[in-house]
Amino acid sequence: MNDLPTPSRVAAAIEALARLFGDRLLTSRPAREQHGSGESWLPATMPDAVVMAQTTEEVAAVLRICSQHSVPVIPFGAGSSIEGQIHAPHGGISLDLSAMNRILSVAADDMDCTVQCGVTRQQLNEDLRATGLFFPVDLGAYATLGGMAATRASGTTTVRYGSMRELVLGLTVVLPDGQTIRTGGRARKSSAGYDLTHLFIGSEGTLGVITELTLRLFGQPAARQSLMCSFPDLEAATQTVVAALQCGLGLNRIELADALQMTAINRYSKTDLPESPTLWVEVTGSDVAVPHDLGLFEDLARDGGAIRIERAEDTDAANRIWRIRHDALSPPAR
Repeated sequence: MNDLPTPSRVAAAIEALARLFGDRLLTSRPAREQHGSGESWLPATMPDAVVMAQTTEEVAAVLRICSQHSVPVIPFGAGSSIEGQIHAPHGGISLDLSAMNRILSVAADDMDCTVQCGVTRQQLNEDLRATGLFFPVDLGAYATLGGMAATRASGTTTVRYGSMRELVLGLTVVLPDGQTIRTGGRARKSSAGYDLTHLFIGSEGTLGVITELTLRLFGQPAARQSLMCSFPDLEAATQTVVAALQCGLGLNRIELADALQMTAINRYSKTDLPESPTLWVEVTGSDVAVPHDLGLFEDLARDGGAIRIERAEDTDAANRIWRIRHDALSPPAR
C-alpha cells in the first residue's frame, strides 16, 4: 500500500465483513483494546474492528475484502507478543485466529502432525501425551503455533531441537490478495522447488497469514535432570557451555541470564540468588546417561569457576528452577 487507509475505505471494508461474519465482527472498544495491546512495553494502538475467523476460507475472504479496500490486516493469535506485532498503528482489521485450534492429524509412526494455527504448544503436547511424542519449542509463554512460526520463535530447548525454523515441515498460507498456497510437505528429505516454507517463517505476518502447519515431533526422553549454576562473569559461563557442547553431553535446555537480569529476577520472584551470570541447564537421555552427563557438566562448571551450583533432585525442584527463569518474561506492572 502506498497510502494510509481512509475512513471511507475502512467503513466499506467493515460493512462488507459484517455481511459475512455477523456477530463475529467486533467493533466494541474493549475488543479493539484487547487486540491492540500485547505484552510489549510499546503503547497500545487499536484496530478499527476485529474479525473472529474459523477456517482458512474465511481468512481468505477477509484478506480479499481488505485488499480490495486497501485496509491493513493484523493477524492475532494469543496476544502474547512482546515486540508489537499485533499493534495496529494505522488502524485496520485485527484478524483473530484463536478459534482455529483443531489438531488435524497426528502421524505417530512418522513423528509429525498437522494443526491449525490457533493451536497452542501446551494444547498440542497434552494431546500427544498418550503417543509418547512431544513438540519441543518451549517459550515459557502461552502462544499459538501459527504465531510462533510467524515470529520464528525459539525457547529453552533450542540448543537441542532448534527453533521453529527447523521444526516446521510445511504451511498453508493465505496471501494478501486472498490466494491460498501450500508450501513444503511431510517428506524429511527433499530439495525440490523453492523453499517457500522458510520464507514465511519469521515473516512476522507481513507476507501472508499462516493458517495450518505441519510440524516435526520427537520422542519423550526416558530421564531428565536440571541444575542452576552461577559464575563470576559472562566469559566463565559461556566457556563452560562451549566445553559442554564440545563434550557431546545430552544438553536439552540451556539459558543464560546476566547480572542485571538476575537482579531483576530476585526482585520479581522474591529469590536470593547470586546477582551474577547464571546458567539454567537440563540434561536428558537414558537413565544411565543423564546422571553421568549432569555430573560431568558440574565438573566443567567447577573448573570454570562456578560460585554456586544447585542441582534439582526431583521434578518439583526442577519445575521451581525453571519457573524462576520463565518468570523473567513477566512484564513489569504498569
